Amino acid sequence: MAVAVVAALMLAACSVTPPPPVVGTVPPMPSAPAAKPGEIVVGVDSITGGYNPHVLADQSTITTALSTMLLPSVFRTAPDGSPQLDRTLMVSADVTSNVPYTVTYRLRGDAAWSDGAPIAAEDFLYLREQMRDEPGGVDSAGYRLISDIKAEESGKVVQVTFAASYPGWRSLFSSLLPAHLLKDAPGGWDQVLESSFPATAGPFSIKQVDAARGEIVLERNERYWEQPAVADRVILRRADQAGLTDALRTGHDQLVVARTDAGGVAMLQALGERVTVKSAPRPSVISLFLKPSGTDLSDERVRTALVNLLDRDEVIKVGTGGGPSVRADALVLAPSQAGYAPTGALLHDQAAAQSLLTQAGYSLVSGIWTREGRPLSVTLGAPVDKEPYLLVAKEVQRQLVAAGVQVKLVTPVGDQLMRVSGTDAGPDLLIAPRPVGDNPAAVMASVYGCPTSTNDASTVLPGNVMGFCDRSLQPTIDSALNGSMSLTEAIEKVEPRLWRQAVAVPLFQLADSVAARAELTTGDLTAPLNAPFASAVSWQRKQN
Repeated sequence: MAVAVVAALMLAACSVTPPPPVVGTVPPMPSAPAAKPGEIVVGVDSITGGYNPHVLADQSTITTALSTMLLPSVFRTAPDGSPQLDRTLMVSADVTSNVPYTVTYRLRGDAAWSDGAPIAAEDFLYLREQMRDEPGGVDSAGYRLISDIKAEESGKVVQVTFAASYPGWRSLFSSLLPAHLLKDAPGGWDQVLESSFPATAGPFSIKQVDAARGEIVLERNERYWEQPAVADRVILRRADQAGLTDALRTGHDQLVVARTDAGGVAMLQALGERVTVKSAPRPSVISLFLKPSGTDLSDERVRTALVNLLDRDEVIKVGTGGGPSVRADALVLAPSQAGYAPTGALLHDQAAAQSLLTQAGYSLVSGIWTREGRPLSVTLGAPVDKEPYLLVAKEVQRQLVAAGVQVKLVTPVGDQLMRVSGTDAGPDLLIAPRPVGDNPAAVMASVYGCPTSTNDASTVLPGNVMGFCDRSLQPTIDSALNGSMSLTEAIEKVEPRLWRQAVAVPLFQLADSVAARAELTTGDLTAPLNAPFASAVSWQRKQN
């Protein structure tokens, strides 16, 4: 498996891959019919898969939409950002023992997948195993703390035991997956939800995924055991900014949730009072990660110099296009989260960069930084199948090359890139998402934490995309995870060290423009992490 992945990455590096279409280049679909009664059409900028909400490579608006409407979760994010027990799935979830730390989950007896199989303990076990073992996972730290999972009452009572106290346990077991269909599926975890969903357990089910037409059709799930969805059908339909605006104006679309630039925002706002336009943050902060290993980047001075060479303001400007995405200046919390405040300042300082490179033994020869006859050369990775990651990567490449650093841009698909990131075969620099979740301590432990064993230096944690490990920081990270230290205190200790080591550079938190026609009744259009799809079960069109 590893050989095949490495080969795929090498092939991507050696071939010229055409960039994917970005917002503004996907042709509108003028032939799309107007929405029928009972049907709600949501305009989006992309329907590109995969759709696994648990892997970094698949993070996107369409993944959030589908996982929110199709998959069951123990807890969901309330409008105030706190985790709230989802009683459509759960009877209860409580800490039932402190030694050992144990949480007991009681599932509703009528909760079942769309093929009739019960939602049960095996779904908890499957998700835990994948998040613990597979690379490129989102917020895997909490799953690694689980020491045992036991099932009772035909799998409807699940006892989860942790190796240590874990006050953030409510962030676990969201978007459960159908283990009975996936555990032996060809392709394994890499192919899970690559192009569709084998079974669902929400108010909607998949009727059709039509990549050519740019459409995903969801229908009311007739097997759903709870209050059924009001709408008969929800259609997610792709178009460019002009097409989305026109469809909203004519009533072909009732809602738009899409990445837009300044021009796209202006077009939506020009629709006037008939449309409400807001911005909704996504659960991702686009970041530049630097792998602290290899001939060049193992030297902190070189990493810091590369960061100083970058005009970060310009990178952010290119990546956001003046749209609703928001600049990020912290390494753990995102701008949309309570308690967020800038924790570090990165300056565009060419003189400082030149001084650091000179100290590291490099000289500027004919415009190229060179040491012992060898140019300073790095590999920069970005997923070819997701925007605006590639757009950001090209700007980073442009700036570093102009400053005298040779940069090879590799652009495999996201799952291949994330699987090798942090290994010897992975890129030196990576443009990738940093997850934003209900439990920031778990994000910190997942993204910046060390392997449990000190004997296996080659082990890379699933969410640690660059293989970074500072053992001196680990006790503080662990204390935040188990609740013995407040998150605020932990951030005050950890982030200054992370900034100095130049292993991650936050750029901006992705955000979508959300625009709804007046006749559509929705919930909160900007609810944290899963806006606006959390209220889809109650979406309703007012009939004239």
